[in-house]
Amino acid sequence: MTDDEATRPHEPSEAERAARDRVRHTATGMTHHETAAALEAAEEAAGDLDQADEDTAATVAEWRRITELLADHGGPYAPHTDAFVQGQLTARENLANAADEE
Repeated sequence: MTDDEATRPHEPSEAERAARDRVRHTATGMTHHETAAALEAAEEAAGDLDQADEDTAATVAEWRRITELLADHGGPYAPHTDAFVQGQLTARENLANAADEE
């Protein structure tokens, strides 16, 4: 595998990680209808997403992702049962372990 940036996955900035963590914390225990309302509020607050900073864009993106997840889920949101969140944590742990082995 090459180290070409085009083939490497996007590594979120600290601002993006913090925004996603805030949304996940806020969304914990919310139902689909509640996250849909929060998404709508975030979209309205963001305005033009093409002009939004990375924190705002990440906030809206995470509300969208969680709202879509809950559309099929039916229960309240919980980060510890969110496969996407758990996959991110595993990937970061594997990356850190690989860096330690170098």
